[in-house]
Amino acid sequence: MSHPGHSHGVEEGGADRRYLFIALGLIVGFMVFEVAVAFISGSLALLADAGHMLTDAGAIGASIWATYLAVRPASLRWTYGLKRAEILAAAINGVTLLVVALLVLFEAIPRLIHPPPVEGLALLIVAGVGVAVNVAATWVLARANRQSLNVEGAFQHIVTDLYAFIGTTIAGVVILVTGYRRADAIASIAVVLLMLRAAWSLLSASGRVLLEGTPEAVDLEEVRQHLLELPEVLSVHDLHAWTLTSNLPALTAHVVIDDGCISRGDAARVLDHLQDCLAGHFDVEHSTLQLEPSTHASHEGDMHD
Repeated sequence: MSHPGHSHGVEEGGADRRYLFIALGLIVGFMVFEVAVAFISGSLALLADAGHMLTDAGAIGASIWATYLAVRPASLRWTYGLKRAEILAAAINGVTLLVVALLVLFEAIPRLIHPPPVEGLALLIVAGVGVAVNVAATWVLARANRQSLNVEGAFQHIVTDLYAFIGTTIAGVVILVTGYRRADAIASIAVVLLMLRAAWSLLSASGRVLLEGTPEAVDLEEVRQHLLELPEVLSVHDLHAWTLTSNLPALTAHVVIDDGCISRGDAARVLDHLQDCLAGHFDVEHSTLQLEPSTHASHEGDMHD
């Protein structure tokens, strides 16, 4: 049972999609510039970094595609629509961050031991442009709804790129001033640590949703105590809470109420009170509550808390 006004959907992410497209344009434009400089300078490192940028562009593209899937209407086959597409996109972004971090680490360790010749000036120029582009892209995505795991995944890609280019800029200056070639590998390893942190954050958050874990903001024991405060409620069992997609928690429960409440026709009032309690105290507007008379307990199979 639920209020007729309840919705299975979330607000459309048209504005978020626009910000993602702008960020994608900035990243692709810079990637083309970096490839051109790589060929002119003969720098394999810059060409490899352009490959990294291609991965980021793909991640943002996946986020954009997820925004289209998320607004598709519900159907008999997909009763909640495809709103979890954004969670899958966030998980993919977390995985790509992890893979790129490991690839960079794999490349950085040998360079730390045996540093190759590095063209400090070309490194500094490209890194400077990269900082400017990623600052712009970060600013754009910061205006989007980062409570969406999908947007947050794209944002983390851009932010780690920004850190990478800041590190590369510092490394370029160090190489030009001191000739210390290991600076490039050291900066790369520092960025790897930041990428691993961002990947863990995305994977743990998206994994919690995909595995239908209880939302962090919902304390089930506190929910139970609130529901039991109503005099007509005798007990609560089979209480579950999960997240359908970003900012859309859901809850189900079996609520045992006084037999007299049902005979008096007060069940609808009790249901309204319970759902108002869930929406007001816990921001759970999508709830399904099964009201049961105490005499129904013998018919409940596999009942649990």
